[in-house]
Amino acid sequence: MYLFIMNIFSFFLYKSDKERAERKKWRISEKTLLTLGFIGGGIGALSAMHIFRHKTKHYYFWVCNILGIIVDTAVAVLIFKI
Repeated sequence: MYLFIMNIFSFFLYKSDKERAERKKWRISEKTLLTLGFIGGGIGALSAMHIFRHKTKHYYFWVCNILGIIVDTAVAVLIFKI
């Protein structure tokens, strides 16, 4: 349930940041976006990056979100294995 909520939250946060960027309004910090991708929202973040074409040129967003997916998968496997 945690991963589901984090991915939905990450997805909509990326969408919100993209809309704010287009309107030249206050933005969500990169640190926040990267942290969410790493602590459980990697799939939602990567999906939003692709769908909204947001932050796709920054390699560290790709790396952080993919590492987040790997870590989340490993943790889920360990939890369900026990």
